[in-house]
Amino acid sequence: MPLIRERDSKRLHVKSKLMGESLVGKGFLASLEYGEPFRALPDVNVLKIGGQSITDIGASAVLPIIKEVVENAARHKMILATGGGTRSRHVYAVAMELGMPTGVIAKLGQSVSEQNALMISTLLSPYGGIKLGHDDISKLAAYFRQGCIPVVHGMPPYGYFEHLPREGRLPPNRTDVGTFLLAEVIGAKQCIFVKDVDGLYTDNPKVDPNAEFISRIGAAELIERDLEDLVVERALLEMIINARSVKQIQIVNGLKPGLLTRALDGEHVGTIIYQDV
Repeated sequence: MPLIRERDSKRLHVKSKLMGESLVGKGFLASLEYGEPFRALPDVNVLKIGGQSITDIGASAVLPIIKEVVENAARHKMILATGGGTRSRHVYAVAMELGMPTGVIAKLGQSVSEQNALMISTLLSPYGGIKLGHDDISKLAAYFRQGCIPVVHGMPPYGYFEHLPREGRLPPNRTDVGTFLLAEVIGAKQCIFVKDVDGLYTDNPKVDPNAEFISRIGAAELIERDLEDLVVERALLEMIINARSVKQIQIVNGLKPGLLTRALDGEHVGTIIYQDV
């Protein structure tokens, strides 16, 4: 693109539709045209292995899931992302008592999620499991060509620059959001959250036995319902609404053998939260 100098100043611009624009005008932003999103890995499934719901339970929960992932590796390409679980909640509590800012709390949560990624990748290492960092995302295709099963920690790379929450200091974008953003940036086939419940309920089923199961619901509708408790991070719902490639997620019960396999095969076996705007 050629350079253009303004008549009334010495400032140079690159000739394009964006030249001289502030990038904040509503009308200007609405007028921009975009190509179709490039989906680098449209045949890859992104799986979130819950921290508190799966990893913290230990061998009885983790090993059957590892076995199911290995059994499906020949038919399905998968990236596993890990949550932080109880240990992240402990460090959050200590950090809040010490007055740590949101960005520091986010970095602490990342370190716990990464510990779980190391354990999961180690268990998968005999079958091609490999732990990756966020800077390795561009290498994913090469790893898949070698038959690897990549494992990443789920915290998004905001770190010290985490978005400030409306209330309190806990980072609103944690491992659920990070997992979905990974799926979105690579244009994944689907994004599956492996938890210890059958899916979404009107309340926490571990506390309220009368909570009703929700099989399928739109993200905007779920925000409007403003339920007391959710099985995923609330910030994730906004991400689904704004998504361009991955327009739904599915939550499945990883403690029930075979459900993950059925979800990978495209079956609706848990709760689907979809883009409804």
